[in-house]
Amino acid sequence: MTKMWLVLSVAILALGLALRVEAAVPVVGQTAPGFEVIDQHGSLQRLADYRGKWVVLYFYPKDDTPGCTAEACAYRDDLRKLQGMGAVVVGVSIDDAESHAEFAAKHHLPFPLLADRDGKVATLYGSQRNILGYKLARRNTFIIDPEGRIAKTYQDVDAKRNPEEVIVDLGRLQSHH
Repeated sequence: MTKMWLVLSVAILALGLALRVEAAVPVVGQTAPGFEVIDQHGSLQRLADYRGKWVVLYFYPKDDTPGCTAEACAYRDDLRKLQGMGAVVVGVSIDDAESHAEFAAKHHLPFPLLADRDGKVATLYGSQRNILGYKLARRNTFIIDPEGRIAKTYQDVDAKRNPEEVIVDLGRLQSHH
């Protein structure tokens, strides 16, 4: 019986460590992890291509689900405000480019949706989770400054309110930048 408890304890400890490693989110001031991923149009998107601009990089679990649709449409509706502030919006999930293309067309989303099929970008940003072996992106958002540093992080955001929070915080960040 003691051996079984030992094995179970080691398994629980290993799971806890794995979850902690998975949850590592870049900190404010850190250089934002670079990436090269295709978007819904099959175009290669690189973080480096956005140097000199504010970037709102938001991760979401799944195309065309209620929360993800609400968040994407809120960003769409606030896009002019964000662009007026010199920011670009980039969405990321582990769905493929075809799914992103359908989602973007259906909801008239005019910003890039990155097809992070292998979850590498989500992992770099501490925004990947595994549920029963199935990979999903966490609903996290990052504001990246024009020099390519993390300026603000949001974890487990409210899908409908996050774009409003980003606009307020972006204004504050820009006034201190």
